[in-house]
Amino acid sequence: MFIELGFIFFFSLSTLFIMRKVARHIGLVDQPCERKLHYGTVPLVGGISICISFVHFLYLNPDLLPNYQYYIVAILILVIIGALDDKFDISFKLRFVVQALLSVYMIRVANIELNTIGNMFGFGDMQLGFFGDIVTILAVIGAINAFNMVDGIDGLLGGLSIVTFGSLGLMLSYDGQMNLAYLCLVLIVIILPYILLNLGVFGRERRIFMGDAGSMLIGFTVIWFLLLASQKVGDAPIRPVTALWFIALPLMDMAAIMIRRIRRGHSPFKPDREHLHHIFERLGLNSRQTLIVICAIATGFAGFGIYAEMVDIPEYIMFYLFIACFAVYSTLLSKVWVISTKLREMLAK
Repeated sequence: MFIELGFIFFFSLSTLFIMRKVARHIGLVDQPCERKLHYGTVPLVGGISICISFVHFLYLNPDLLPNYQYYIVAILILVIIGALDDKFDISFKLRFVVQALLSVYMIRVANIELNTIGNMFGFGDMQLGFFGDIVTILAVIGAINAFNMVDGIDGLLGGLSIVTFGSLGLMLSYDGQMNLAYLCLVLIVIILPYILLNLGVFGRERRIFMGDAGSMLIGFTVIWFLLLASQKVGDAPIRPVTALWFIALPLMDMAAIMIRRIRRGHSPFKPDREHLHHIFERLGLNSRQTLIVICAIATGFAGFGIYAEMVDIPEYIMFYLFIACFAVYSTLLSKVWVISTKLREMLAK
C-alpha cells in the first residue's frame, strides 16, 4: 500500500509540473487584480491535475468506487466547465445549470440521492420521499459552491479538503468500509503535492492555483462520498447530520457571507473580500497563520462530528448545536470590527 501511495504522490506531482507548462502555453493563468493580490501570473491547473491523477487511479482500481464510471463522467464535465470559467469567466448562472444537471444525473443515473436526514429535528427519522430530489440538488450545488467560495488563500482549499476526506476516511475505516476509506486516503495523497506547490515550497515561480475546476471537483467529490456514506441502506457509516460537521466551516462561511450580501442589497454571488480568511488577515494574521487557524477550527468541527458518532450523541442535539454554532459564527463575523477594536483597546491598556 505504501508503495502504491508513493507512486500516486509522484504521479500527482509530475502531472502538476507538466500541466503548469501546458497552462502557460494556452494562457490558463490567474492575473493579479483588485481582489487577487498574488504576485505574477499563476497557472490554474491544480484541479485539472488532481482530476487526471484520480481518474487514472480509478481506471486502475475500478472496484473501489461503486458506479465509478458515472462519477468520472460527472467530474470530467465539471472540470471542463471549471477550466472554461477560469479561462473566460463564464456566467455563474451557466455554472449553476451545469451543477443542477449533474445533480439530476447523480440521482437518476448513479442512483445516489439524499433519501433521509435521520432524526435531525427530534421527531423521528425523516424520509424525504418526493422532496429527496430537490434536497439532493440543493445539497450538491451548496457543497460545490461552499468549497469554491472558501478558496481564497494559499493552501486553504487543500487543507480543508484534507480535513473533510480525513474525517470521512476515519469513520469509513471504523465501520469497515475499507474501499471508500482508502479512496479518501488516495485523494489526500493526490492533493498533498498541490498544497506544496500552492504554498511555494518548490519556489514562488513554481506556484499553482486550484482554479474553479478544482474547487468544483472537490466540492462535488465531497458530496458524492458523503451521500454514499450517509445514505446506505441499513447501518450507514455516518449519520446525515454528521456530514454537516465534516464540511461545517465551508458551509458556515458560504451561508454567512451570502446572508450578509443579501442584507446589503447585493447579489449573494457577487465576489468580495469579506470571507473568514480575509477577516483574519485584516486582524493582523499573515496567510500562513490564517491557514493554520482556519484548518484548526475546521478540524475541531470535524473532530466533534467524529466524537458524536463514536458516543452516539442524538442527531437532533448535533443538528441544533450546529445551528447554534452557525448563529455564533455569523454574529461574530458581523461584529468582528467592533470586537477587534475593543480587544486592541484592552491590550493597549
